[in-house]
Amino acid sequence: MEIKIDANTLKQTLHCEQNFKCLKNDLTELCKVENCFNGEIHFIQCSDKLVCNYKQIFGSSSICTCPVRREIYNKYKI
Repeated sequence: MEIKIDANTLKQTLHCEQNFKCLKNDLTELCKVENCFNGEIHFIQCSDKLVCNYKQIFGSSSICTCPVRREIYNKYKI
C-alpha cells in the first residue's frame, strides 16, 4: 500500500528523529494507535526505547503528536 501524506503535513513535521521511516512502506515499525479521540488525540503503544520528539507521556500512556503518524492513522486507520 502506498501511503500519501499531504505536503503541508510534512512541512509541519520538522523534528523527525526517525527520518520518516513510517513512510518507507515498513508499517511494522509504526507505533500502534490504541485509541483515537476525535481524530486529534492518538494514544499509542510503542517501544519504551523509542526516542521520538513526538511521543509524549500522559500518565501511564503515551500520546503521539507527530503530524505524519496522525495523518496515517486518520486516513488509513493503520
